[in-house]
Amino acid sequence: MFEINEIKELIRAVDESSVGELEIRGETKEKLTIKKEGTGAAAVAPEVVQVPQQAYAPAPPSAPAPSSEPAEQQTQTKKDDSLEKIVSPMVGTFYRSPSPEADVYVKEGDKVNEDTVVCIIEAMKLMNELEAEVSGEIVEILVDNGELVEYGQPLFLVKHT
Repeated sequence: MFEINEIKELIRAVDESSVGELEIRGETKEKLTIKKEGTGAAAVAPEVVQVPQQAYAPAPPSAPAPSSEPAEQQTQTKKDDSLEKIVSPMVGTFYRSPSPEADVYVKEGDKVNEDTVVCIIEAMKLMNELEAEVSGEIVEILVDNGELVEYGQPLFLVKHT
């Protein structure tokens, strides 16, 4: 599994070197590709990187942390503990679709499974597709398109079906 600090270090190393692309494959099928923009005719956009969400799953806090969620959302979440949260594995910008003119990946009421891509988190000019990693129905989308999100911030609520 890739740690966020390792990824940042690799990005810096590629950026400071003459290497145009670096690809690393882990033992458990995860893959990390880092491409430098403008390193040849074929390089026109940042490479999409897929990293399993569990690689960045937040450690359980020892004491409840203060929440930045609005009181209404906290109440909704506390009322229905049967809902599964899909959380951001990193700090970045949340995008509901692969491009501004494309359809959104998911909307409320859509059924998802573990492999369904639900959004993109852009971090350090890399577009990271986030998979649901749970099966069920999207009940609520908790953030707006283009919004900055924090590590561990809930993005979606999913009801198991």
